Amino acid sequence: MAFHAVVAVLVPWALRRDRRLMAMVAALAPAVTVIWAVRQAGPVAAGDQIAEMVEWAPELGLVPQFRLDGLAWVLLVLIGAVGALVLVYSAWYFDEPPTLGIGVLVAFAGAMTGLVLADNLLVLYVFWELTTLCSYLLIGGFTPQDGEHRRAANQALVMTTGFGLVMLAGLIVLGQAAGTFTISVLLADPPRGGAVELALVLILLGAFAKSAQMPLHSWLPAAMVAPSPVSAYLHAAAMVQAGVYLVARLAPGFADAAVWRPLVITVGLVSLVVAGWHALWQDDLKRLLAYGTISQLGLLMVLCGAGTRTAALAGLALLLAHGLFKAPMFLAAGVVDHAYGTRQGSALHGVGQRMPHLGLAMAAAVASMVGIPPFLGFVAKEAALEAFAHGGWDLPVFAGVAAGSVFTVAYGIRFLQNAFGGDIGGSGEKPPSRRAFTWAYAKRVLAAEQQDRVSRLAWWPIAVLSAAGFFAGLAPGVWQDLIQPYADRLTATKPYELALWHGITLPLMTSVVILALGVAVYFKAPRALHERAERLPTAQGGYRVAVKALFLVAHRLTRRTQVGSLPAYLAVIVLTVLAIPGMGLVAGLTKETAPPRQEGGLFLWDNPVQAVLGLIVVAGAIAAMRVRRRLSAALLLGGVGYAMVGLFILHGAPDVALTSLIVETLTLIVLVFVLRRLPEEFPPRRRPRRLQAASGLVSAALGTFVAVFLAVMVLNRRDAPVGPEYVPEARDEGAGNVVDAILVDLRALDTSGEISVLAVAAVGVGALVLTGMHEGRFEHPEGTPRRGRWLAAPGRPPLGPPSVLLAVTARLLIPTILVFSVYLLVAGHVQPGGGFVGGLVAGSAFVLRYIAGGMRELAAALPVHPNVFIGGGLGLALLTGAAPWAVGGAFLESDTWEWTWPLLGHVKVPTGLFFDIGVYLLVLGLVLSLLRTLGTSLEEEPEREGGTR
Repeated sequence: MAFHAVVAVLVPWALRRDRRLMAMVAALAPAVTVIWAVRQAGPVAAGDQIAEMVEWAPELGLVPQFRLDGLAWVLLVLIGAVGALVLVYSAWYFDEPPTLGIGVLVAFAGAMTGLVLADNLLVLYVFWELTTLCSYLLIGGFTPQDGEHRRAANQALVMTTGFGLVMLAGLIVLGQAAGTFTISVLLADPPRGGAVELALVLILLGAFAKSAQMPLHSWLPAAMVAPSPVSAYLHAAAMVQAGVYLVARLAPGFADAAVWRPLVITVGLVSLVVAGWHALWQDDLKRLLAYGTISQLGLLMVLCGAGTRTAALAGLALLLAHGLFKAPMFLAAGVVDHAYGTRQGSALHGVGQRMPHLGLAMAAAVASMVGIPPFLGFVAKEAALEAFAHGGWDLPVFAGVAAGSVFTVAYGIRFLQNAFGGDIGGSGEKPPSRRAFTWAYAKRVLAAEQQDRVSRLAWWPIAVLSAAGFFAGLAPGVWQDLIQPYADRLTATKPYELALWHGITLPLMTSVVILALGVAVYFKAPRALHERAERLPTAQGGYRVAVKALFLVAHRLTRRTQVGSLPAYLAVIVLTVLAIPGMGLVAGLTKETAPPRQEGGLFLWDNPVQAVLGLIVVAGAIAAMRVRRRLSAALLLGGVGYAMVGLFILHGAPDVALTSLIVETLTLIVLVFVLRRLPEEFPPRRRPRRLQAASGLVSAALGTFVAVFLAVMVLNRRDAPVGPEYVPEARDEGAGNVVDAILVDLRALDTSGEISVLAVAAVGVGALVLTGMHEGRFEHPEGTPRRGRWLAAPGRPPLGPPSVLLAVTARLLIPTILVFSVYLLVAGHVQPGGGFVGGLVAGSAFVLRYIAGGMRELAAALPVHPNVFIGGGLGLALLTGAAPWAVGGAFLESDTWEWTWPLLGHVKVPTGLFFDIGVYLLVLGLVLSLLRTLGTSLEEEPEREGGTR
């Protein structure tokens, strides 16, 4: 999985100039997965389970656990083999394989690898959603300007993610009921009860949506707008198999649950039969294959969820066979579409004569799909029929499997006829007249003939996959040995082995009848029945109605709640606080209880200076509320903030005081920048007196609540404060600064999450604000003289005309500020400081430079995009946290390196310093991004207004 991640990032970046080679090299990641899996075939066949575990946050159940058994092995080989061949095919399919698309394909292969190997429910869900995200990018990312592609991507994301969240609720309930989230432990002693039954229903809903089972299937036909390599991988051999895999994974422990078999078998049979009927009437080759995939996945659901040994053998064999015959069919549809410019069967004629090798490969793939010996599909279909050939309650299932297989034969013939035959055959339609063959069409045919001679990159992946289904069927014993350890965990009705010949049996005779009926259905199926069925409500129509209703409700709701008034939003929040925790506080104070044990009382102040600073805070807040000028209000609020800095100093918190000081200063400067675009004075207040009185009453109530709440907290302390407990822990980490030790060592996971949020917010806000603006106009122009000036490239200062005094001050102070920021960074482990405050101080240096020279000066001072600092800092912090894994440590585990140097003496460098450097760079990038966003918008706006300021 780590190799997939590295290849997904580095190969598209390193080989972006040779994109065909990029796709070929990217195929190494899934290919290596296949090699590794083949090397593990012996232990897997022997019943051994190869397991690995990473202790990350075991108290939270976050323990990445991975396990390879027979079930995972089948999926792993399928994902790796098809993924490698699809990437090779992509080098031909795309004239210039898209860099992002190839990287996401590799990332998707890695996510699927993690999904099938995961031995933890929560880890499985993480990879589950990663595959959904990758599929969204692959469906809509190649042509994002196309509305149909965007709608298809959104539909796939909404349906699979929505029901994925439903599945997550089920996984959590199941894990809580079992007391563990480890899948192997949970299946060894499965829990029972009403909560478990509910959890299984929720989990199965997520699996049905992922594997496009009816009625949750509409996203899959819509997703056929994606390129053929994407369809062949995601929608034939990988993503849509995930739901089937989850059902197969949980079946050994829960197949005997009351809700399991009725739900799984009913949904599977309906999908098998109904989707097979729909596939028979599709003219578009990929939509035909999409409905055929839904049908085959329905059969896989039935087999993998039945909970019997024979059905499991059939299910896993068919799981492998399905990928080997359906993936090349999608790839072949891509070849035909690429060559002739259409996927419509009614517009394709004589393709088999022009591409006989491709037609032969497709005949082999269809033969495996319909169950003709000696293909692997025949072996799997024989086992599937045998699994339900025992009468009783299995008889309806047997009939449903047989009926669905009849439609499989019919639409398999239709695919061959549409893609490689002459006319449309049993559809009743007439082939287009000769007038329809325009000169442009003839030229496309000639071009296709020429292209077919050189498209080896397209031909070999199709040929290899189709041939694999043939040779795999010749050696069923190999798959029997690998699958048997998993299948033996399920109920065995009677002994059964995968084989090409079991004698003259009921399944064999049924297979012959199925083939005959399938041919008859293809030629004799009544189109009128299909046309009447088409007039019935469809799942796609249901999805559109649901989305339309959702938007309608959202519009009406937000029209009443999102009124565009910040005071109204604040009033709702305040009233909610007063109504819920406020009433709880009042109820607690009025309740008669024993007097709490107190460790002291309330004092007006510990130091008289606190009273002075408190008066400054109160006076500043009241004055800011009363003044009419915006700038005056901003300065008064800044005074309130600086008074709070003084309170922090008096309480012995220099780190917090220093950070607050820098934040207040930067906030005040930003406010001044923004106020330049607003009127000097606040608009006159026209609120009714009743509203003003209500606002004052609510404000007083909130202030009273906060004061009383703090007093109750102080007077009802029963345990010792937790803060002093960090002091010895910080000393154990070799840190003299407790605050920095908490941020970098003791609670570094929290810090990682916080800086990740900062990074996402900075990049997102910048992208939103700068959309449509011309950033290039602020870059430093070439050839501008730099000597003889205090600044490198002075432009238009944001606060007025250029000032020599300000330029001299900036030139002299900026180096000192930057050196001080580095000192704070390095000294933060033992003295007040750290990466966060150091980054803020460094950012303030560039703020000063921006004030002196504007955006052009800022670009000349640091001609690096702020996102480089943000991404680099976040990457360095996370890499520092993950580095201990390489030496067997825990995530974010810290250590100290010590050296003795001739001049410097004995030097100690904590590894947390590198984490702090990442925080430093990220915070600096955040400030630079703010300047770039704010400066660009402020300097762009006058031009939009005709050049006025």
